[in-house]
Amino acid sequence: MASLQLFIFVILSLLTIKVTQSFHLPVCLSNRHTKLSMTSYEVSETQKTIYNIPNSGWSSPQWNWGSAIGTGHDCAMKCRQIYNTKADRQKLVDSLLNPVEYKSTHPEFEISFSEVTLILGLAWQNGRWDGSDGGPNGYGHVLSTMTAANRYEEDDEVLSALNFIEDACARFSTISRNSNELNKMKSIAIDIREKHDASKEEVFMTRRICAGMVLDNMGWIENG
Repeated sequence: MASLQLFIFVILSLLTIKVTQSFHLPVCLSNRHTKLSMTSYEVSETQKTIYNIPNSGWSSPQWNWGSAIGTGHDCAMKCRQIYNTKADRQKLVDSLLNPVEYKSTHPEFEISFSEVTLILGLAWQNGRWDGSDGGPNGYGHVLSTMTAANRYEEDDEVLSALNFIEDACARFSTISRNSNELNKMKSIAIDIREKHDASKEEVFMTRRICAGMVLDNMGWIENG
C-alpha cells in the first residue's frame, strides 16, 4: 500500500512540474518572438530595393525618377495600387506613428523604409500642385536631396537615418497642422540627436515616426 501511495505521489509531482512548465512557455515564446521581430524589423528597415523589383531604389541608375521609363515608374505604379484607399493609407500612417505597438499587434504588416521614401516622394511630387508639400520652402528640397541619393544613402545607415530626421524636422513648420505637432516633431528630432547611446533600432523607429508625421500633416490619408 505504501509503495502504491509513493508511486501516485511521484506521478502527481511529475504532472505538476509539467503543467507549471506549460504555463511558463508562452512567456518564453513571447520573448523569443519579440527578439525575432526586432531582427526582422531591422532587416526590412535597411532593404534597398523596393517591391523586390531589380535595380530599384534612389541610388540605382535605372531608377529614373520622374520619367515614364525606369524602375521608379514601375514602383510608383505598384505603390499607387497598394495605397489606393483611405483605409490602406491610414493603416500605413498608423504603423509609422506607432512602430513598436503596431508591429506587436500586426506582425504581418511590415514594409521597408525604402518603400516609405517612395511614398513620401510621390506625396511630395503631387504636393507641388496644391501646396501640401509645404510650398517653396517645403519638402521639395528634401525630395531633391532624396533624388540625388547621397545624404540619405550613406554607407553609415544610422547617419543616413539621422540626416533624414534632421531634414524632415527642418521643413515641418511648412506643413504642421498646429503648434503641438510642430513641437512634437522638434522634440523627437532633438532627443534622438542628443541621445549619444541610442541604438540603431531607436534611430530607425524615430525616422519612421517622423515620416508618419509628415504624411499625416500633409493630409495624405485623406487625399492620397
